[in-house]
Amino acid sequence: MPTFFDYFQIASVLITVLVIVAKTSYLFWGRGINPIAIGGGKKGFLRAVELIAITGLLVWLIEVLLYALHADFRIFPAPFDRVLIDSPIARLIGVILITIGLGFFVLAYLSFGDSWRVGFDVKSPGALVTNGVFAVSRNPIYLFLDLWFVGTFLINGTLIFLILAIAAIAVQHWQIRQEESFLLQLYGQPYQSYCQRTGRYFVW
Repeated sequence: MPTFFDYFQIASVLITVLVIVAKTSYLFWGRGINPIAIGGGKKGFLRAVELIAITGLLVWLIEVLLYALHADFRIFPAPFDRVLIDSPIARLIGVILITIGLGFFVLAYLSFGDSWRVGFDVKSPGALVTNGVFAVSRNPIYLFLDLWFVGTFLINGTLIFLILAIAAIAVQHWQIRQEESFLLQLYGQPYQSYCQRTGRYFVW
């Protein structure tokens, strides 16, 4: 029988997808802006890493749904289903982390305005956003993803979600560093000043 935690994971996926689709549709149809710039300004290794990361995220989302729906099929082999944590407290902490992350996620999309992009938009990047939730975190969407990956591991407790959480956090940190170099070249001193007063993940 599905539990609260199963329904919660399904709802988190649906909310995330709906927010992205709504924002993309608004920018594309309402503002005449194509926010999908995957691979923009990148070549070779950097472009490959971005494409692999996005593919990995999609695979992870499918695996989350398979677990939440208690499907017989799994993307990864059975040994990766090994349970490392099986605790109601851990699951509750996972729910709290994901809920906090979703809050950052929604606020980020509201604060972004017309500047939201997937990838590096070298042609029409939009204005630098430093207000709203971006005043407390330079990367609220990456922060949300980190909390989501960790929270999902705590809810399901299996080896595969631990491996994917560690890999995702490492890749996303590397991606953030790449974006920082791009944004510094694009916006110059205003971005440098923004970095000095606002934390990469959170203002402590």
